Amino acid sequence: MRARHGLQGLLRGLRRIEPAPGEMRPPMADSELLLRVLCHEFRTPISTLTSLTRALADEQRELSGADRRAITELARDQAVHLQSLLRDATAGTGALALVPQPEPAVPLAGILREAAALVPAGRRRARATRRAGACPVPAGRTRQVLVNLVENALRHGPPDGQVGLYATVRGPGLSVLVTDEGRVDDALLSALRRPAPTVGMSGLGLWIVRQLLVTDGGALRVHRLRPRGVALEVLLPTVHPPR
Repeated sequence: MRARHGLQGLLRGLRRIEPAPGEMRPPMADSELLLRVLCHEFRTPISTLTSLTRALADEQRELSGADRRAITELARDQAVHLQSLLRDATAGTGALALVPQPEPAVPLAGILREAAALVPAGRRRARATRRAGACPVPAGRTRQVLVNLVENALRHGPPDGQVGLYATVRGPGLSVLVTDEGRVDDALLSALRRPAPTVGMSGLGLWIVRQLLVTDGGALRVHRLRPRGVALEVLLPTVHPPR
């Protein structure tokens, strides 16, 4: 089966967007939502590249060889992502009818390293079981999901708080937790339940993440941490469980 590819697959479904039950506003125009999705998705790679180049230029921040490799790989991937966004933007509403493209699968461990490289070493907590790290996942969509969630944690969590990435295999699926020391509030819960994005940018990133996960049969859940903190859990079916 051919899977929808990243943002292109997401854009293919925009014509089906309708108001949430009980909402009185009219259905959102394709072009309006397309523009908002593109603007949001431009923001993530641009802020990611800004953070990565700042980390490389910061003489006060000591980077290990593994950190430098992860930063370089993520910078390359985000530059490629920007190029694909530009192609989608120049295609205009024609992007809604693009032919689905296959998504290559790569081990989760490499994508985790890239997403973790966004977090300063002193604030970073990352751990994956060997089995989870070896699990193949859709490369572009999974990278986009985890980078978006880590950027979200850095943007909305406490400025000096810890940000964590934890991966394990749970039953028939893969679980990846992105944690920060913020809190679960009504705005977050509403964004995770909303079937369609509201007007404006609030909650749009989580809506995009959910659409990307649905493409691969996955889901996004929220957990309260004790004594404080929030965890967003990415659930994906294992493609070919490692032996």
